[in-house]
Amino acid sequence: MQTELASQFVGTPDGEMAQSILSKCVHCGFCTATCPTYQLLGDELDGPRGRIYLIKQIAEGKPATEKTRQHLDRCLTCRNCESTCPSGVDYGHLIDIGRKWAEEQTPARPVTERWLRRALAKGLTNKTLFNTGMRLGRLLRPLMPSVIKQKIPLGKAPGIRPLQGQHVQKMLMLEGCVQPGMLPNINHATVRVFHRLGVDVLSAAKAGCCGALKYHLNEQDAGLNDMRRNIDAWWPYITGEAPECQGQKVSALIMNASGCGVTVKEYGHLLRDDPQYAEKARVVSSLCKDLVEILPNFVEQLKQQMGSANRAGVVYHPPCTLQHGQKIKGQLESFLGQLGIQTNLCEDSHLCCGSAGTYSILQADLSKQLQQQKLNNLHKAVKKHQASKIVSANIGCITHLQNQETSVEHWIELIDEILEQNGGYDLHQN
Repeated sequence: MQTELASQFVGTPDGEMAQSILSKCVHCGFCTATCPTYQLLGDELDGPRGRIYLIKQIAEGKPATEKTRQHLDRCLTCRNCESTCPSGVDYGHLIDIGRKWAEEQTPARPVTERWLRRALAKGLTNKTLFNTGMRLGRLLRPLMPSVIKQKIPLGKAPGIRPLQGQHVQKMLMLEGCVQPGMLPNINHATVRVFHRLGVDVLSAAKAGCCGALKYHLNEQDAGLNDMRRNIDAWWPYITGEAPECQGQKVSALIMNASGCGVTVKEYGHLLRDDPQYAEKARVVSSLCKDLVEILPNFVEQLKQQMGSANRAGVVYHPPCTLQHGQKIKGQLESFLGQLGIQTNLCEDSHLCCGSAGTYSILQADLSKQLQQQKLNNLHKAVKKHQASKIVSANIGCITHLQNQETSVEHWIELIDEILEQNGGYDLHQN
């Protein structure tokens, strides 16, 4: 797709990148077949190809309108279209540029919408504020309507974490901004499993939100600052200078939330023009690994410690940020299968569940439709395969898919539970 950049975009990083990405699009429309919003709304402008045309128009100097912004807002950024595209169009980065341009060129959003977006950007990324709100919410949960209850999942009791400094091998983990308050057992289970495998999992106290939340709410400068803060917090661990490292450099930066993982893996790209952080960002991205990229290296140890008893199967919901964003497909199914856990997918496993970060709040109607569609197919798969539970790999999907019929949890919690049941440890106590 040939694009003649408007003068204001010529020579700018965003302009040059948009032009490069647009040049790969051949208008084939394969992307529309796998776009959740196009399937729901049937509007070309609510599919990837239509949104690409809108961004091309902005790039060529046609001012964005509020309608343009609305169509770009409706995108889940699930990046399913990237998995489908035969031409390798980097849609995820293009939509970020398009949204930034549209926000700059359109009138200010209504006051209530601005307030909500600001509250999400500030409230969800402030650990103290969010954790306090979550504790209060759990106290009042019985009095709340069901739509609010779902946003306050009970989850498993987190138990305790083993002490650091017991193993030579060190890895670093991002705790996340909402995960510690919302479902703390995910992080605790991660640390316990690695402890059994002879790995100390360290955490940098000054690290916070990965930056995705603000960045995708069009507070891109604030999101980049969150990324810089994390790099500063992690760097002593990467060099082995942090006291907890005991002189050992961390061998990986663990991600147990795929939404955070896909963002941290792109630090090198997002900060490529920052002379102070570009190289450090590249190193951080190279160290970043999802759990499923690390634990298969320990499969024999896990098999020995988990025992050989028959186990109920599970249905796996692969998050978009893992299968389309990080391009990791099929690895978890294979890994759990090696551990004797039959793992099945539902029939629309390639499609988004509707969570998509803050999408479930800002685009509640579309999100609810996608949620119900996904749950229907997940429940069918649970019955068909007589599975015990639904597992996923991202905090957003896990909370979004909570339901009354089948428990939903992170797959690392499943492994943690089996290890404990097999007498591996007795750490999961209140």
